[in-house]
Amino acid sequence: MAGHNDSSAAEKKSSELTSDIPTFNAENLQSNMKIIYYSRTFLSIIGGVIAGILGFTGWTGFIFYFLVMAITSVGLVAKAGFSIDSYFNSWNQVILDGFFSGLMSFVLFWTFAYDMVHIF
Repeated sequence: MAGHNDSSAAEKKSSELTSDIPTFNAENLQSNMKIIYYSRTFLSIIGGVIAGILGFTGWTGFIFYFLVMAITSVGLVAKAGFSIDSYFNSWNQVILDGFFSGLMSFVLFWTFAYDMVHIF
């Protein structure tokens, strides 16, 4: 009987160890990354239009972009319930992914809105 109890204790310990290891579903991680990319792109477009309408030029517009991306990052972290490890591999994915592609969209819509409102 002692051997039986020892084996159940060993099985119990191994099940506890496997529950402590974080597991990730690749499809869910990919879906979360798409949400980050789409959110950044959308907010870059909206931010570019707002910067153009407000008439920001030069460094002021780029500072506005960094502010919009910082607010986006904080919003995504808040949406994840401040537990990034549950939804993403690292903090860098939430903070930096889609940053430069969003910059291109921002500049495109910033110049377009500025031209439409202030030049024409």
